[in-house]
Amino acid sequence: MAVETVFGADVDYATLVKVYGSTRGEGEGPAWYGPAEVIETTPTVVTGEPLPSRISTSYIERQNLTMRMMMRRFTRLTNAFSKKLENLRAQVALHFAHYNFVRIHQTLRCTPAMEAGLTDHVWTTGELLEAV
Repeated sequence: MAVETVFGADVDYATLVKVYGSTRGEGEGPAWYGPAEVIETTPTVVTGEPLPSRISTSYIERQNLTMRMMMRRFTRLTNAFSKKLENLRAQVALHFAHYNFVRIHQTLRCTPAMEAGLTDHVWTTGELLEAV
């Protein structure tokens, strides 16, 4: 399992499966005019003892949105795709390095790398490119 490989067995980890469906009644228009609604959620503990109140998809959904907005390769129906897997990997690595070392986050008022104690200052783009 990837989570245990990276973090070891000392981690609380769960998944949340969402079941989507339509609650539209007859004569309310085609279903494609609105988003599908979550009709059921099933939390499943994978390892450890996660708090049931903290099992959520909010953080990963926000991260996925950030990735799609900052890297057009992940936007649906786009022509900004990577022809080579190597280029895609480089783009993703550069995105996360910039996201964690260069970009000041509004809620943290610093970079995630500074908050984690990995660096003592906000990196410039030049510093990031020199590190690569």
